[in-house]
Amino acid sequence: MRAWVLLSAVLWYLTGVGWQRNSERTEKGFIYGKPGHPVKLYVKLHHNSPILVCMDLKRTEKETVDPTYLWVGPNEKPLTGNNKINITKTGKLMVKDFLEPLSGLYTCTLSYKTVKAETQEEKVVKQRYDFMIFAYREPDYSYQMAVRFTTKSCVGKYNDLLFRLLKKILDNLISDLSCHIIEPSYKCHFVKVPKHGLIPELFIAFQVNPFAPGWKGKCNESVDCQDNTNHNILQARNRIEEFFQSQAYIFNHDFNKTLPAMHFVDHSFQIVRIDSCRPGFGKNEGLHSNCATCCVVCGPGTFSPDVDVTCQTCVSIQIYGATSCP
Repeated sequence: MRAWVLLSAVLWYLTGVGWQRNSERTEKGFIYGKPGHPVKLYVKLHHNSPILVCMDLKRTEKETVDPTYLWVGPNEKPLTGNNKINITKTGKLMVKDFLEPLSGLYTCTLSYKTVKAETQEEKVVKQRYDFMIFAYREPDYSYQMAVRFTTKSCVGKYNDLLFRLLKKILDNLISDLSCHIIEPSYKCHFVKVPKHGLIPELFIAFQVNPFAPGWKGKCNESVDCQDNTNHNILQARNRIEEFFQSQAYIFNHDFNKTLPAMHFVDHSFQIVRIDSCRPGFGKNEGLHSNCATCCVVCGPGTFSPDVDVTCQTCVSIQIYGATSCP
């Protein structure tokens, strides 16, 4: 039996009758340096970085004699090719499977020669390029929802029965998605309705959360399961929205029946997305305007211990992605 049919039947039984990013990027996806200006970019966790070029756009349009390239990483040590770092002979850098500790300042020094045609006199020229790279991840989504139901009275057991029944139906509706209903609550208010006087209504609020018990077991071998949980919570949102749309439809189109005393108030469904960041990450629109909606790794001097959306200050921290303050 469909969930909305079940709820409608129970409402009749209970009460009877009444009445819802980046910088110097080219078409090839390369990121070029900018002399005197650090280039800021963001790499999604467990993804490869874009290709960083140890040159600026103007330099690439000119001949460069005997170029050499020296890359230095966030630990201030020269970078060499390994399973994480790929450096080409032409000075292009890519970081593979980007993680929090790989965040920081990447510096490349380009050295090349200028040769005077008349005297063959050589001069070594050096140019430094800075790239600030930050790991980021998408926020974890949850949804705060609110609906209203009419009731016979603000006093009586029927209100609690409806509240518990509604939560049970919604939990069952989304349980296969590893989502569940948390922080449910309701209050009864008297609403002045045109041509109907004062009507008692239940104002019900709840949050749809993607981390029901056992959610990690359905990650399909994903590294951190975030793509799965965000996909599932979107499906859960759609199912619940469709459920309440069905409630409105049945009462608006079934003209042969009188409305039960307890029924869904049409157009009362409201929904707001709530973002949270995993520990070690946070949002900072001022500092990371090019990735304002991202959860960016907490930098040195900051940390995030829980699923808040901001990094807190801790001057003793010297790493990226800290989750506690010593």
